[in-house]
Amino acid sequence: MQWIRSTLTILKKDLQIELRTRFAFNMVLAFVAASMLLVLFTLRADQLEPGPKSGLVWIIILFAALSALSRSFISETDKRTFDLLRIYSNGTSVYSGKLLYNFLFTLLINVATFAAYIFLMGLQIHSWAAFLSMLFIGTAGLSGVATMTAAVVSQADRKGAIFSVLSIPLFMPLVLLLADVSKTAFVSGGDTSLNNVTALIGFAGVTITAGILLFDYIWEE
Repeated sequence: MQWIRSTLTILKKDLQIELRTRFAFNMVLAFVAASMLLVLFTLRADQLEPGPKSGLVWIIILFAALSALSRSFISETDKRTFDLLRIYSNGTSVYSGKLLYNFLFTLLINVATFAAYIFLMGLQIHSWAAFLSMLFIGTAGLSGVATMTAAVVSQADRKGAIFSVLSIPLFMPLVLLLADVSKTAFVSGGDTSLNNVTALIGFAGVTITAGILLFDYIWEE
């Protein structure tokens, strides 16, 4: 119960900061809107084949995630509040609270992005099972990678550059899987591939577990 209370306290703190400033949310929405308009008018994405069109959205979401999710731990070190977390919370609670915040933040951004993308590209959802699987499990995977990487680089110099260099190779297998599931959701329909869903669950589980283990080491140091 103490772990749950501490996790929810960290989540509440980050939500209150974001609701007060709305910096990250407004920045990501502006980035997503600009990226979709750029893709629509320069690449004529609405005229692409259904397969590439269905997977292109994850590239937009990937770079939107890079622009905001690194702040989960980096902002704590920049504001010199990291040591306060050491005093009042344990490492697992801090990581879990940050992970939960990133998941909710990314899920909100992804829902807004897909709503706009489906409307602009004229897509239809042919498989709700595939769509919901990639939305929730994909969000968990993105959040797991971003939170883990942000925790690792939070004590380093030039955090933003290091975050991008480390996280992009980890994001790539996830994006490839999500693009494949997107074809099922928007193009072929039918039941989503069990192998792809299992791979997504495994990827999210491994990154979250690795993040917890690595963060324990960072927390003690």
